[in-house]
Amino acid sequence: MDMMVEAGFNQVFIGIETPDEKCLAECSKAQNGNRNLVEDVKRIQRAGLQVQGGFIVGFDHDRPSIFQRQIDFIQKSGIVTAMVGLLQAPAGTRLYARMEKAGRLCAESSGDNVDGTTNIIPAMSLVTLREGYRRILDHIYAPAPYYKRIRTFLREYKAPRVRTKLTFSHFLALVRSIYRIGFVGRERVQYWKLLLWTQFRCPRLLPDALSLAIYGYHFRMICKRHVV
Repeated sequence: MDMMVEAGFNQVFIGIETPDEKCLAECSKAQNGNRNLVEDVKRIQRAGLQVQGGFIVGFDHDRPSIFQRQIDFIQKSGIVTAMVGLLQAPAGTRLYARMEKAGRLCAESSGDNVDGTTNIIPAMSLVTLREGYRRILDHIYAPAPYYKRIRTFLREYKAPRVRTKLTFSHFLALVRSIYRIGFVGRERVQYWKLLLWTQFRCPRLLPDALSLAIYGYHFRMICKRHVV
């Protein structure tokens, strides 16, 4: 991790998938089992790498409690960019073959596991799965929990000493974010609180706080337009 940061990396995408041990076994993620995943994420953040996480709901071993467990994990870990999707079975995979044999395929995979669709008949009710999935997205990208998660991340994050030089495009992004988020956005209170908190607690990370605030605005727009 130290060598990655030295080489210029500042983000990593990790397929965490689920905090449930049985579901990790189901998707052959043995490397994620029997460990403190929240602490592992924080260790990576402290090394100077922002963790972007992939999560899935809809495994056969998932119970209705999984939706709140996913929310709790994402919030505690400070994974600001959390890509949560419904389980899909792409053609040619072992999962596809197993679902086909069990007569549980209902379509071809869309290839986009964050579009709110699944091509399998889930073990739990499809209505329950969709409602739970919607609840996860509504929560983690709502302004209050989203901005709280940014602060959780910034408390751990050890930014690289070599930072990107500020340019006119950065200044323009700041002005636009102040207008769209700080003045007219419904998250304006959380936006200003975050900037003030960052300025007093970790001023070097102010550019990161601004970037993540802009990401959040984008994520809310995407969820609103594309996830039913």
